Amino acid sequence: MSFADLGLSPELLRAVAEQGYSEPTPIQAQAIPVVLGGRDVLAAAQTGTGKTAGFTLPILHLLQPAANSSPSPARHPLRALILTPTRELADQVGDSVKGYAKYVPLRSTVAFGGVNIDSQIPALRAGVEVLVATPGRLLDHVQQKTVVLNRVDILVLDEADRMLDMGFLPDIRRILSMLPAERQTLLFSATFSPEIKKLADQFLRNPQVIEVARRNSTNEQVTQVVHQVDGFRKRATLAHLIRHHDMQQVIVFCNTRQGAERLSRELAREGFAADAIHGDKTQQQRLETLAQFKEGKVKVLVATDVAARGLDIEELPYVVNHDLPNTPEDYVHRIGRTGRAGAKGTAISLVSDEESKQLAAIEKLVKQSLELVPVPGYTTPRTPQAAPTATGAALMSNGRTPAPVRPLYPGRGPRQTEQVAALFLPPRYRRS
Repeated sequence: MSFADLGLSPELLRAVAEQGYSEPTPIQAQAIPVVLGGRDVLAAAQTGTGKTAGFTLPILHLLQPAANSSPSPARHPLRALILTPTRELADQVGDSVKGYAKYVPLRSTVAFGGVNIDSQIPALRAGVEVLVATPGRLLDHVQQKTVVLNRVDILVLDEADRMLDMGFLPDIRRILSMLPAERQTLLFSATFSPEIKKLADQFLRNPQVIEVARRNSTNEQVTQVVHQVDGFRKRATLAHLIRHHDMQQVIVFCNTRQGAERLSRELAREGFAADAIHGDKTQQQRLETLAQFKEGKVKVLVATDVAARGLDIEELPYVVNHDLPNTPEDYVHRIGRTGRAGAKGTAISLVSDEESKQLAAIEKLVKQSLELVPVPGYTTPRTPQAAPTATGAALMSNGRTPAPVRPLYPGRGPRQTEQVAALFLPPRYRRS
């Protein structure tokens, strides 16, 4: 099947071809005809399946008959609203809309938090047919009367499961109450959780259910590698792997913002072109870092789960879990960054003994045993052996009873394992 078989306009087909796509992915092949037919959609599609084009292309096709080049804002009412959970995903979807609408005179823009709201107002007041927004910032614009929702024909809830996880349900309800009742609603989610099904029952009308991947499945195009590594050796092991595999583009996941920032700085000190994206950085800083990563100026992108949500990096060859995620579903999302669109990818996880429970939870979720393999070409440095603890008898010299044994670091916990005789310590550590 080709995109031409789906009934898309010549202008859209031209834009698709220029981006190098010839055949639709399964989610695109199933979703595009349904959306073109005007039905609501409830779709389960994981990251990297091409779901963005699955709703963007048919929306642009449906809006194309009213497309015009008039400068009047009244000729460009908001007709399609796409809601996303994060700023990064909104930016990615916005880029897709503009790319596919290259030869269609439809206006679009993006509105998300983290940047000055005033910078977004001119484009909205000039009129746009397609708006990609995060829920909170959309409501800000509604309050300022820079966005009017009463003519929206199509609503998309992209990564709806993540929106619910992030607590956006009240905002979504408010937004839906402002939209026309007669509209087409498209809900895309990584999984069909009970919460998603409940949301669909409330706001979708007889939707076409589309599911293109097994729940919580991993991409067969991704080679999963697990290395058992002591926690304090992870950074050195990561540096070795980057050099050993000659990684020219890799996303490294950490569980905390502080950990991501620290790791990126340490890698940069070792000579790697590394940077980090996380919630402590401004939106402008994050967008600049992403642009540098796509251009190849940054080769190692250290990220947290929330900051990386929605990233769309074509043909990303490597993903590394410096920290195993606390939620096994996030493992599936992380490694889904690589192995997209038929390309092969490698996902490497550095697992310490303390993370064995997380690894077991991941294996249970994906229904797959992840074998621990040695780090290629890496010799673990020998750890200096601690001196044996001296006993009282060994410390006795002329028959005298040794001074009382005291903790080396008083107050460091209820039990101190390393002890030395007080008579061998500096005077300030001895009892009076």
